[in-house]
Amino acid sequence: MKEISITTKFSSYDSLNELPSDIQDLMDQAIAIRKKAYAPYSKFRVGAAILLDNGKIVLGSNQENAAYPSGLCAERVAIFQAGAIYPDAKILKMAITAASDTNTTSTPIPPCGGCRQTISEYEFKQEQPIEIYFMGEIGVIYKSDSLKNLLPFMFDKNFL
Repeated sequence: MKEISITTKFSSYDSLNELPSDIQDLMDQAIAIRKKAYAPYSKFRVGAAILLDNGKIVLGSNQENAAYPSGLCAERVAIFQAGAIYPDAKILKMAITAASDTNTTSTPIPPCGGCRQTISEYEFKQEQPIEIYFMGEIGVIYKSDSLKNLLPFMFDKNFL
């Protein structure tokens, strides 16, 4: 047996004010759209804002459904909308924020597994990394330079 070791690296910002101004604006838009999420069941609201290489910003918030598998996460709402409206644009950066209606989320909340796989598809498709910034409702913001940092064993079309 051999052991392998995988190291990941994140940047950490103590507050929104510490972010570069373009990322602060992107996160502000994610926060605003998070407040419009449809989350009557989980009471957990997520907002995502994507910056494309054409300068456009695409937003998404989670959309729940009484038949739970029928809902969709904020990250995928934004990514699929970007892919539908701007199919040739590349995703440069993504800002994600999550908040609970029942308690304050103060630790960075990363994308779920399904969203990681979706982001990885676009990172693979566009052959360049996507910067991902994520936070709770308040507090520290983490930055990952690539989805591969969050999902080191990515599944892509090369396995098919």
